[in-house]
Amino acid sequence: MSHPSNRMPLIDTLKAIAAILVLLNHFSSYGPLAAVASEAFPDTFGWLYGYGRMAVQVFLVIAGFLAARGLSANGQALGASPLPLIWKRYLRLVVPYLAAIGLAIASAAIADHWMDDDAIPARATFKQWLAHALLLQSLLGFDSLSAGVWYIAIDFQLFALMAMLLWLGRRKLVAPALVLSVAIASLFWFNRDAEWDNWALYFFGSYGLGAAAWWASDRRQMSAWLGVIATVVIATLIVDFRLRIVLALGIALLLGFGRRTGFLEKWPDIRPLSFLGQISYSIFLVHFPVLLLVNGLYAKLEFASPASAIVGLLLALAASIGAATLFYRWIESPAASQRITAALGGLFDKGEELARKVPGLATLLARRA
Repeated sequence: MSHPSNRMPLIDTLKAIAAILVLLNHFSSYGPLAAVASEAFPDTFGWLYGYGRMAVQVFLVIAGFLAARGLSANGQALGASPLPLIWKRYLRLVVPYLAAIGLAIASAAIADHWMDDDAIPARATFKQWLAHALLLQSLLGFDSLSAGVWYIAIDFQLFALMAMLLWLGRRKLVAPALVLSVAIASLFWFNRDAEWDNWALYFFGSYGLGAAAWWASDRRQMSAWLGVIATVVIATLIVDFRLRIVLALGIALLLGFGRRTGFLEKWPDIRPLSFLGQISYSIFLVHFPVLLLVNGLYAKLEFASPASAIVGLLLALAASIGAATLFYRWIESPAASQRITAALGGLFDKGEELARKVPGLATLLARRA
C-alpha cells in the first residue's frame, strides 16, 4: 500500500495507541461504568487510571518533532514575525475544539437528567466558555467543560513558545540552541514543580526532546547527537526520576532513528492504526461527551453488574471511534476546517459591513426627522 508523502505511519501508530490509552484512562476514571467495572477488574483499571495518562508524553514529543519539522526543518531561525503562524495554529486547534466543547455541554445537560455523578461538569457560564475559547481556562481557574482539554491549551502554549524562541534566536545555530536550553531548564527545574503544570514550561522538556530528535536525525553523526540527548535526560533523571520523562526519551529516540532509517514513512503499514492516528485528535475531543451519554444511559436503565459495565464501556469505545470518524470528516479535517474558517470569516466581514452601514442609516433617519 502506498502512502501520501505527508503521512508518517510510525507517528500515526504512536498517536493511535496514545489516543486509545488516554481514552481508556478516562473510561476508568469517570462515572458508574468505571466504578462498577473497576470492582471486578481492580488491577487492570488501577493500571489504566495510574499509567494511561502518561500517553500524553507521546503526543508532546510528536508535537515537538513535527513543530521542528514545520518551523525549522534545517535548524534555521524564523526570519518573519511568528504571530501569523501562532494564529494559524490557534485556529487549527480551536475550530474543532469549540465544536467538541459544544458537544460536551449538550451531553452534560442530557446526562444530568439521567444520573447524579461528579463526572458531569456544572452548567457552563459564558465566562467559562470564553475562557475555554481563549485556551485560558486553567490559568484563570475555571473548571473544565470536558476531560483532557487542558492539553489543547498546553499544546498551543508550547507551539507559541517554540515559535517565539526560534524567532528570537535570529540565527541558524542560536535558534535551536535557545529551544534546547529552555527544554533542559524544563527537565531540570520546571517539570519537577507541579505548580507549573498549567504552563508550557512544565512540559517543554518533552516537547523539546521531540524537536531535538528531528534536528539530530538530520546530522551526519546522528547516533552521537542522540547519545548526547540521552545523556542529558539521564542526568535529569538522576536528579529526579520521572517515568514520564523516560517514556518521552524513548519516543524521541524512536522518532529520530525512525526518520534516519526510513521507518518513519514506511512502518508499520497497518491501515486501521493509520486511520486511528489520523483521527486521534477527534477521538481525544469527542470521547468524553460520548462517555457521559453512555454512563447516563447505564444509570437510567439501572444496570449494576460488572458484565453490563464492561459491555457499556465497549459500546462507549466503539461509539467514540464512530463519532470521531464523523467529527473528523465534517469538522476537523483540513478541508472541513478551511470551510468553517472561511464561513466564519465571511460572517465577520458581513458584520463589519453592517456596522459601517448602520451609523450612516442612523444619520439619514435623523436628518429626515
